[in-house]
Amino acid sequence: MSNNAAFMMKVIGIALLVTGMGLAYWGYQVSESLSSQITETFTGSPRDKVMLLYIGGVVSFVVGLMVLVKK
Repeated sequence: MSNNAAFMMKVIGIALLVTGMGLAYWGYQVSESLSSQITETFTGSPRDKVMLLYIGGVVSFVVGLMVLVKK
């Protein structure tokens, strides 16, 4: 792999890590909203949007980590 390709893969990996952390944080913020807490009180489970943000954040973070660690 050339130096430019390796550099671009590192940039992509870092971008995925940051995106993953951002999505997880956004999911946390949404889960703390009043409407989400009311929904969780009555249904016993978090809203779908919260779960999708958490899952997307974890997947993005793991893929970014794999891109950075891969040689």
